[in-house]
Parts: sequence; structure tokens; C-alpha cells
Amino acid sequence: MQAAYNPVRTAYNSRMSAIRLLPELLINQIAAGEVIERPASALKELLENSLDAGAQAISVELAAGGVKQVTVIDDGSGIGRDELKLALARHATSKITTLDDLEHVASLGFRGEALASIASVSRMELTSRRSEDRHAYKVAAEGPTLGTPEPATLARGTRIDVRELYYNTPARRKFLKSEQTEFAHCEEAFRRIALSRPDVAFALTHNGRVRLQVKPQLLAARVAAVLGEEFADGALPVEESGGQIAIRGAISSPSHARGTRDAQYFFVNGRCIRDKMVAHAIRQAYADVLHHDRHPAFVLFLDIDPQLVDVNVHPAKAEVRFRDSRAVHQFIFHALHKTLSRSAGEAAPAMAAPFASPSAPAAPFYRNQGAMTLGIAQPAGAYATLFATRSATDTATLPQAAPVPALPPSGDEHPLGFALAQLAGIYILAENRNGLIIIDMHAAHERIMYEKLKTALDGKTIPMQPLLVPVHFAAEALDVATTEDEREGLQALGFDIAPAGPGALIVRGVPALLADADAQALALDVLHEVREYGVSRIATERGNELLGTMACHAAVRANRKLSVPEMNALLRDMEATERSGQCNHGRPTWHQFSIADLDRLFRRGE
Repeated sequence: MQAAYNPVRTAYNSRMSAIRLLPELLINQIAAGEVIERPASALKELLENSLDAGAQAISVELAAGGVKQVTVIDDGSGIGRDELKLALARHATSKITTLDDLEHVASLGFRGEALASIASVSRMELTSRRSEDRHAYKVAAEGPTLGTPEPATLARGTRIDVRELYYNTPARRKFLKSEQTEFAHCEEAFRRIALSRPDVAFALTHNGRVRLQVKPQLLAARVAAVLGEEFADGALPVEESGGQIAIRGAISSPSHARGTRDAQYFFVNGRCIRDKMVAHAIRQAYADVLHHDRHPAFVLFLDIDPQLVDVNVHPAKAEVRFRDSRAVHQFIFHALHKTLSRSAGEAAPAMAAPFASPSAPAAPFYRNQGAMTLGIAQPAGAYATLFATRSATDTATLPQAAPVPALPPSGDEHPLGFALAQLAGIYILAENRNGLIIIDMHAAHERIMYEKLKTALDGKTIPMQPLLVPVHFAAEALDVATTEDEREGLQALGFDIAPAGPGALIVRGVPALLADADAQALALDVLHEVREYGVSRIATERGNELLGTMACHAAVRANRKLSVPEMNALLRDMEATERSGQCNHGRPTWHQFSIADLDRLFRRGE
């Protein structure tokens, strides 16, 4: 039987007839697709270049969320006339020359790809002047066309104007979000850079309006200016060092934890990164003092010998790889655990204490070290065991859940029996044919709600319950933008959320199954998931995680008094729910004490 004609495959095969070199412009545009995901990515690269050039004052001007214009002006060392065109060439950099330089890289940029990538998908103008030059020079680039340097007016430093991002790659441009969303991402990138260098002055303007302006200051003051006084007031200082590694910064006290992960900044040698191992160490440090639906806020700086960390593992330099992940995990955990333990007892010092000067950071301590080991004191017992059988990758994951227990064996129609009482506002005591059952009411109800939400989502749309009184609250710019970009997806999840101004949201409806939950906390948690992963990815990859978050908000809380009929209703729901012996986080929901167990406990029959 003759195969059907496929024009796509035929065209593809025709192009595979020969191997040829790609044009330089196409190479740069491919690189741009990896490095310059959106205007915020271009802004991040330009800001890092300014810091690497020794700038002490940086000004950013944006238009239309950065899509129309991204301008960065600094007072750094500048670029000479003869190097202007070279600065826009791919793999041209002043920061490394050998493999040894790459293994010791201390600058934020090093690949020499950013400017060439941005220039290939925008209309760019680069103007610069060194202190020894009589005047500035500028060079213009538009896609494949690169102009000739010509005289210009500029004080010492560099000005880069990026206009009409992705004007020549419309397929990529159509994936950009609304102006509000793109600006929110730019603002977040700006915040990260501003937090990383409190010794540098920064200013951010959008559509002619100043959005954030800070002068050189102590880190405590910079944190308050960027993240708000609320974070600063509840922050605990962190400062710990050992061998060739040190950590400093501030973390939120458990009582000032948040409902979302929107204030978490971790820097490695001044570079803001996201790392699963680091996130796991921080979660472990808070494990005994923070409820699982709350999240710590933190601004932490890890300084480590560059030879012990590889920064060349991600196109956007957003990830790193540590040579000894276990030791770094252990060090971070101990430093934060020590801080949290101190906060529960002795008074903590003022947050500003570890940051005595707004001047540029001193030479890293690790440069004076000789040995290549981290030199962290090894704690006895528990942590040696913790890491003995785990690889570096394993430390980034939580322990696997135990097998799901079945309902207790019983010939009765109701194997969980009937409620007797409520204990400590947390547990339900019930009697069945076998003896006594203790049920964790929150964990059990969480599993029930989770399974109901899964069933509802299988119907493509979760029914919505309009709120009698809409809930109005302040929100981050990214959350506000997300409600506009993902309106249909949020409605499918049962939410009616809309902007109520540039920094506020209003919730008019929530999933009917969650009508009794805290609408504000629920909405913020869901928006965080949606803005980080997108509704389409949640639907295919992270649906269970999101439904678990929603179920946790709906589950009955500790210290809520239940009547006997309410407790029995919960037991009946458990009996009708799959996997009800285990909550969404892997913990058991009930435990059976047989009559024989109780007899042994009280030594009956002896």
C-alpha cells in the first residue's frame, strides 16, 4: 500500500540533502532564542554587563513592558571606539581568555553571546565613552546590518538602546505576553540585580514614570526599599562561614512566612540562581517551625570559591552546579537552622549588623584559601547518615512516600467506625470493631478534597461558586498580570479573579468545593503556580501539585471544633475515597490501636 503524501515530511527530507554552515545571523537568532526569552532576559544581561564594567550608578528606561524599548545607562569603564563593533560580535568578551579563566570566573557575564544575540533580534544602538577618551562613539545594529562607529555625546560609561525586540522574528514575538506582564518580569529582573549590589545606585522608569529608585545603601536598607518594610521588620540576619564558603543575608521568621514564594532570592557569588538542592536545604531548615502551606522569604548570599561551582550549565546562567552538593546543602541547612533556633530563644541582632558598609564588596575570602576542600565541620550522626547513601541529585528531592495503607480490615459496613471525641483540636478518636482509631482530621480531609477536585477537573472545568462579598486585596504586579493573561485557564479552575488596579486584585468566585477556604490565600497560591508554570503546563505536568495546593486550603484546619455528626461524616467520606489512608504529602491519615495493643499497653492479663 502506497504511503500517503506528506508535504511537511517531503519538504523536511529535501532540506536534509546536504550539510551546510548556518549564516551568522541565524546562529545569533538561535542563541537569542535560548538566552533572550523575553525583554526581562535582555534587561538582565545588560544590567550584568554594567556591573561587570564597574558601574556605580545604573539607570533603566523601559517602554511598553520592554518590547518597544529597553535602555540601560551606566557610569562604568566604557568601551573604546575600536572595540565597539567587536562588542556586538558573537563570542567576543573581555572576561575570559582560557579554560582556566572559565573555571575561576568571578564576573556575571563570560560567554560573549548576550549583545550579539540581542542585536540580532532588535534595533540596537550602543554608545560608550572611556574616561581617557575625548568624546563618545556609537554604533548601530539592525538585524544583520552593523554600522560604523561615529562620534556621539555621552559622559563616561555606556548607553545601550534596544528597540522593537523580535521585530524580525514575528513567530517569537507573538509568544510575548501583555505589556503589564512583560513589565512585571522586567521589574523582577531589576529587583534581583538591585538586591545583589546595594553599593550601586539604581533607577527604573517605565513609560516615563519612575517605578523604583535607590541610592547606595546598607543591605538592610536595600532589602527594605526593594521588598518592603514588612519583610525587613520580620527578618532574621544570617551570617556564617567555614573554610571556603560563607553565607550572609536575611530570612523571614516563621511568624512572618508567606502564602507564596514571591520573595525568595538566593545569590551565588553575586549571581541570582534557582537550585533544587538549595531550595531543599532551606525547606529542611524550616521543617520543624513552618506549616507546609506557608513559605519563607529570604535574601541570601552564598560566597564560594569559583573553582567549587560551575556557572556554565545554563544558557541564561540561572543555574549552577556545585562540586560538593552535599557539603553545600549541609552548610546552608546548619546556618539557617542555627538562625531559626536563636530566634526562638535569645534576641537576634539587628538585620543591618552583618552589613556594615554600603561600599563595594571586599575581595572574596576564598581567594586567600589554599586547600580545595570546603572545610565545613562535619556534624556527628544524623547528617552523616542523611548524605551517606544519596547522590547530589537525590538531595534535591524529598523522601519518597510510604505505600498507601488500606482501610482497617473489618466485617462492618463502616471500617473506620464511629466518632467518640475530638482530641487537641487535631485528632478524631473513633471506635471500630478492632479497637481505637486515631484520625488526623486535616490530613484526611485534604485527601478527600484532593480526590474530589481531580474528579471535577476530569470534567474539564471545575464548578465555580460566586462569593457573596468579593474579596479585594493588594497583590504583586506579576500576579495582577497573570490574571489577565490566564483568565480562561483560571476560569476553568473555578476562579473569577480580576485586576482592581495596578497593584490589587478582586476575587469574585472560587471553586465550589473550596467555598469555605480563605479566598485571598487560595487565590495567591494558585496564581503563583500559574504564573510560574502556565495553565497549559499545569494541565499536562503539574495538575496534581496544583490540586494538592487547592485541597490543602479547603481542608478543615487544626483547632476547629467538630460535632460528632461532622466527625462521622468525615469518616464516611474517607471510606468512600481512594487512597484515603494517606494525605497528599505522604503522611498517614489514621492509625489503628487494636484491643490487644491496648491490653499490652495497660498490661492486662498479667
